[in-house]
Amino acid sequence: MFDLHYRKAISMKADVLSGLTVALALVPEAVAFAFVAGVNPLTGLYAAFMVGLITAVVGGRPGMISGATGALAVVMVSLVADHGVEYLFATVVLMGILQVTAGALRLGKYIRMVPHQVMLGFVNGLAIVIFLAQLNQFQIKLPDGGSEWMSGQPLYIMLALVALAMAIIHFLPKLTEAFPAPLAAILVVSALAIGLGLDVRTVGDMASIAGGLPEFHIPMVPMTWETLTIIFPYAVIMAAVGLIESLLTLTVIDEITDTRGRGNRECVGQGTANIVTGFFGGMGGCAMIGQSMINVNSGGRGRASGISAALFLLVFILFASSLIEMIPLAALVGVMFMVVLGTFEWSSFRILHKIPRSDAFVLILVSGVTVFTDLAIAVVVGVIVSALVYAWGNASRMQARTIINAQGGKEYQLEGPLFFGSVTSFRDLFDPQNDPDDVVVDFRLSRVADHSGLEAIDSLAERYERRGKRLHLRHLSPECRKLLHRAKDLVEVNVIEDPKYHIATDELA
Repeated sequence: MFDLHYRKAISMKADVLSGLTVALALVPEAVAFAFVAGVNPLTGLYAAFMVGLITAVVGGRPGMISGATGALAVVMVSLVADHGVEYLFATVVLMGILQVTAGALRLGKYIRMVPHQVMLGFVNGLAIVIFLAQLNQFQIKLPDGGSEWMSGQPLYIMLALVALAMAIIHFLPKLTEAFPAPLAAILVVSALAIGLGLDVRTVGDMASIAGGLPEFHIPMVPMTWETLTIIFPYAVIMAAVGLIESLLTLTVIDEITDTRGRGNRECVGQGTANIVTGFFGGMGGCAMIGQSMINVNSGGRGRASGISAALFLLVFILFASSLIEMIPLAALVGVMFMVVLGTFEWSSFRILHKIPRSDAFVLILVSGVTVFTDLAIAVVVGVIVSALVYAWGNASRMQARTIINAQGGKEYQLEGPLFFGSVTSFRDLFDPQNDPDDVVVDFRLSRVADHSGLEAIDSLAERYERRGKRLHLRHLSPECRKLLHRAKDLVEVNVIEDPKYHIATDELA
């Protein structure tokens, strides 16, 4: 079940070292997202540990890293502010139940409906979001609670350390791949900053990460209908955001590693992780594309990479908090900047003028909405716009070639799908007033796609019948013949040539 055996392309050493690198980068992100959600930093760290561990063991994508994320944190803010952290824990449990249900119902397959241009927009938008999030590390907190940008020597030192970390990550793999470049960058920059006594911001300046083991805790909320009405809307949104980000990240990692993850199993894994997290004082989470990219680029391919990342994070919390708090933020910023460079699809600039304008528009739209709102809204908007563009394109393809047959009747040879978008075009093709008494409509090169198409055929039959003219319908599938009402008796059956396909309607279910 747990797929912990190692193939040739997967190395236990690479997974463990990659997991250590990911764990170091997880600390400041988990703390930052906890601040965003308005909860204690340990709440974010516990979520990163538990969600990361459970999804690594039972999830559907080996090598993908999960934990507390900003996409979920921004949804939690108002819930925590209005009702408190206990309601958050209850919401995380319900969120997990909804995600497990989605996996059990095999809804993960619908991620295939996300078009490629939406995927490109998703990746580019998240890369921009990750980049913008790192800019906060270049700000200094003021005594009055505000902040200002670094300047002078502190800024120069910060930039120099960030540049050093990026240079190590870029050039070390050209010399050797025996050691993960991001981990080497963190160690070298940390040793340099500590050895030279540089005055730089460290992980400890954000918050203390020292703590104990997470403890089982039933959310202290009233078990009433009112509580459910409060947490259910948040749980639905968080479950949707978590699954969308996780399944899209799974798809990205699939393409990078040329393997195939299991979407429905990932839904169950994410849900199980969030249920457990909610009962152990965590803020919930989902897949993290930035950390997953660090893991993959560092050589992590198997489940041990995610497991070791979670266990290393727990070790940091229990035993090594003082050492981890000494790591300069500049080292982690350098790692994340390289993630941004590797995540952003730079090829999208090259293909923008080569792909259809509608696809280019969707790509840019999804990137922008991801940056200014959140991932779930961006993907939904992208899918809707793509679907509308597709529907409009197919609607315009409905056309007919007309001929006069040997008997003097008129024959319409249709081309293109007949569905809700093309019904108007279909109706305008015919001229019942001036057509001869005998009319044939041939669906050999067409297909009835939904109930609107069936209604359009029935309506057409009624228009010809009112004028006392004979209408013949050819090459319709058996289910079309069953579902037609007024035009059922007008269909000419040809068992050999008639098509067989399932029409998109629930009447036959």
